[in-house]
Amino acid sequence: MTARPRLTLLLVLLFTALAVVAGSGVADRLGSGGWQDPAAESAYATKALEKHFPASQPNLLLMVDSGKATADAPAVAAEGRALAKKLAGEKSVTGVTSYWDGAAALRDRDGREALIAARIVGDESAAAKVLDRIAPAYRGDHGPVKVTIGGPVAVRHELQTTIQEDLLRAEMIALPITLLLLVMVFGSAVAALLPLGVGIIAILGTDAVLRGLTEFTDVSVFAQNLTTALGLGLAIDYALFIVRRFREELGQGAETLPAIATTLRTAGRTVLFSAMTVAVSLAAMLVFPQYFLRSFAYAGIAVVVIAAAAALVVLPAALALLGERVNALDLTRVFRRRSERGEPGAGWGRVARLVMRRAPLFALATAAGLVVLGLPFLRVEFGTADDRQLPASAESHVVQQHIRENFPGSPGGAIDILIDSRPGSRPEQADLADYSGKISALPGVARVDSPAGQFAGGRRVAEPGPVEAARAADGAAYVTVLSKGEIVDQTSQRLVRDIRAQHPPFTASVTGVAAVLVDSKDSIADRLPWALGIIVVVTLLLVFLLTGSVLIPLQAVLLNALSLTAMFGAVVWVFQEGHLSGPLSFTSTGDIETTLPVLMFCVAFGLSMDYGVFLLSRIKEEYDRTGDHRAAVEFGVRRTGGLITAAAVILAVVMVAIGTSRVTNTKMLGLGIALAVLMDAMVVRSLLVPAVMRLTGRATWWAPGPLRRLHARIGLSEGESAGPAAGAAPVEEVGGAEPRAERVTIP
Repeated sequence: MTARPRLTLLLVLLFTALAVVAGSGVADRLGSGGWQDPAAESAYATKALEKHFPASQPNLLLMVDSGKATADAPAVAAEGRALAKKLAGEKSVTGVTSYWDGAAALRDRDGREALIAARIVGDESAAAKVLDRIAPAYRGDHGPVKVTIGGPVAVRHELQTTIQEDLLRAEMIALPITLLLLVMVFGSAVAALLPLGVGIIAILGTDAVLRGLTEFTDVSVFAQNLTTALGLGLAIDYALFIVRRFREELGQGAETLPAIATTLRTAGRTVLFSAMTVAVSLAAMLVFPQYFLRSFAYAGIAVVVIAAAAALVVLPAALALLGERVNALDLTRVFRRRSERGEPGAGWGRVARLVMRRAPLFALATAAGLVVLGLPFLRVEFGTADDRQLPASAESHVVQQHIRENFPGSPGGAIDILIDSRPGSRPEQADLADYSGKISALPGVARVDSPAGQFAGGRRVAEPGPVEAARAADGAAYVTVLSKGEIVDQTSQRLVRDIRAQHPPFTASVTGVAAVLVDSKDSIADRLPWALGIIVVVTLLLVFLLTGSVLIPLQAVLLNALSLTAMFGAVVWVFQEGHLSGPLSFTSTGDIETTLPVLMFCVAFGLSMDYGVFLLSRIKEEYDRTGDHRAAVEFGVRRTGGLITAAAVILAVVMVAIGTSRVTNTKMLGLGIALAVLMDAMVVRSLLVPAVMRLTGRATWWAPGPLRRLHARIGLSEGESAGPAAGAAPVEEVGGAEPRAERVTIP
């Protein structure tokens, strides 16, 4: 790369151009769902109901507002029937029903609004195209009525459109602020442009990867937000570390090529380790079946790999060409001259010394404070994502909110039960009646609509009519259970489990929003130990390979997890309980989408390890050189404190820009991770890590003999040799001072 820097950069430019072409149109191919386990009982029942009874699973709702008249007025009824008939004639639309067809539940309590329900067939992408085609013909005024459009397909379409618009705005906000911060960090405008270049390559390359993946699997539109955030954030982290180390070597009198070699042998190895730890944290999401989570693994792994590769390929070539000119266009020369009177990082060194002098106090106070900040998470309630993610003014949100408040029976929120019988035959009417009666007697049931009639309180309250008869066809039937509770509250979730505990003489599969939530929670609970196990085991291994210590990997995992408590506490306090909902402009649903905490943990844990590896690598390098534990900790904090804080602030700016989204889940993701990285950099790395390492003393570097020899053979570090950390036995501290260890090299 340094021998042929121009050729290297030309090939990278060609790769970027190809990535632009390959990734074009990726946003139009991304889905907005993916929260459901495709192998769950609810997923099977939903697909079967779509096939046999499309009217039972409407995804398109036309809300017909009659103004001052009523839905039963002759002119309004005629227009409503005409709209329903027209909709039934549309290609790819099936299962059309309306209030005027006898479905009384499709009229609001005031009698002025009514619904036309239908199903657009096909996957998310196909349904969105159909909606785009037909919506203009129905939205707006039609004689005596006004029509607005809602339903799941409209919600998903508005989510996708809103996220794309918000992402573009976030990039416009983040890029100039990031460039300004980089100039402040580096001083040189030339050096500041290098991280941005690496970030752009990472983002464009990942878009191309996601575009290719959409040919084989579903990918969530939310993953694009992670691509932008991590693409800029990690690229800037890696470039900061490499460029800063290169400038440090130049400042010590090294020539350009030797400075690059030293930089890659030290900072380059750290970047490689960091990328591996972040990628492992994100890869853990592959164990979950929901494509929403898997999409973030796809995007995260791709952006981490490309960002690290770009940093390790582009930067050496660019630095070989620039040499001393990397410091050109110094825009902060006056301020830098004033600050250069003292030793670089002297302030961080003073902080480290103060923390280590009062290590027990700082360790206890910091840990206790983080635990207190995380206490609100004990009140977490899990739910499902719905239209309330959208801004209050979004059309589909307005329609769905109006339905929740004014229509009886929570249309679209009922529990549906698919009943399978022998092919070519229908379930016995007596068995259906008996089953429906038992279901209606369960706690929390308001009413049961069945092919055998309507049931409440354990008995039949209405005989079956034409509408009920349509609930059975070709060996299958379905039963609708209306809960007394809200759509996904504890009453409805408990009711799902009670229904599944019944033993009818036929196969019964339960679906509906509450059933999907129950299955999602069970699915995540089943696989969460595997994901955590992967993260913990691989992180322990990687940090051991970096440090050769047994204790440091354990500290890294525990302190990283502790650094996330503030994020999880804030998520519940702000987004579940609705504090700050006014200033942040979102609608609180009283719960947190089930997959979001998993996603936020994996991303934030990986980023925390990113900063942890940067700090530990410099501490290890100095400890290998001197054998002085306390001096090494102080050195590491002094050399990386400003760098890690700058990187965290820049990443937080990117995440806050993502957090300006009008979609609540994206807002939660952006603001939550911004808080996590700031807490990690400014509290955990600056206070808790040096305090804990001071308390553990030289024992920090202990490892049993076999592991020391293993690390000597396969471990990597920034030092030139294994140094005292590998071969020196722990030395007792006397009078608060640590003797300098002899330099020992393990062959």
